Amino acid sequence: MPWLQIKVETPPDQAEQYEDLLLAAGCAAVTYQDAADQPIFEPDLGTTPLWNRTIVTGLFAAEHDVQETLNLLADAQQQLPVPAAGDYPSFKAEILEDKDWEREWMESYHPMQFGARLWVCPSWREAPDPNAVNMMLDPGLAFGTGTHPTTALCLEWLDSQALDEQLVVDYGCGSGILGIAALLLGAREVVAVDIDPQALTATRDNLERNRLSPQRLQTCLPPDTPSVQADTLVANILAGPLVQLAPTLAGLVRPGGRLLLSGLLAEQGDDVSAAYRQWFDMEPAVEKEGWIRLTGIKR
Repeated sequence: MPWLQIKVETPPDQAEQYEDLLLAAGCAAVTYQDAADQPIFEPDLGTTPLWNRTIVTGLFAAEHDVQETLNLLADAQQQLPVPAAGDYPSFKAEILEDKDWEREWMESYHPMQFGARLWVCPSWREAPDPNAVNMMLDPGLAFGTGTHPTTALCLEWLDSQALDEQLVVDYGCGSGILGIAALLLGAREVVAVDIDPQALTATRDNLERNRLSPQRLQTCLPPDTPSVQADTLVANILAGPLVQLAPTLAGLVRPGGRLLLSGLLAEQGDDVSAAYRQWFDMEPAVEKEGWIRLTGIKR
């Protein structure tokens, strides 16, 4: 079945009002989209900021009459405050062809190689190299599939390390991609920590998908983190939490142990590195597409 899609570009303070208009007109779903390539990397806790130019899109069943729906929206729009620019934004309509959306989504994911040994493969595709270290991982609700530069930076670093028989802490585990990669690359045991219970569930599901023993990976919320002395700790989160967590993360690493930090923009590297320097000999940052990876060895 084809669908009717109606879009309108609004200032952020009117996005919810236009969402209400689209819903009142009978749309089945509403999405927000950045209209000006303005990424929001690290919003304040408890906030959901929108872009300065936000596209609000309503998805309608095809039986909706295009012109009638546009006229209805234009009339309803007159009840909203007049924008500062002086003119109401215009609605744009287009027909979406009928597609097998699940298959379209699945086709967009493909096996990816990180470093010399490690591949991340969606479960519905065959591993390109059966003799490589192959992690089966499906995209899900928890962050971490290997497509983001910070995840790639972390996986490439893990692939380059000698992890045999190590205890690894994956702090902010998301999908579990880094901890599970460490196990596949030889680590003995992983402690996976996240503030989101759904991430812990995703991590356990991905562990099972890779046929690894549940005895080798412990999941926990931050207050329940065991007092371990890890050989390696990885934390791919955000700059603010990394600075705040510096004493906690440092305390989880043994002397001589290694630290990997990511989730950082290039301009955030100096501040985060400085927060860890009292415990670690920090190494130069490695950059990928404007994002960086920091590593260090605990004194």
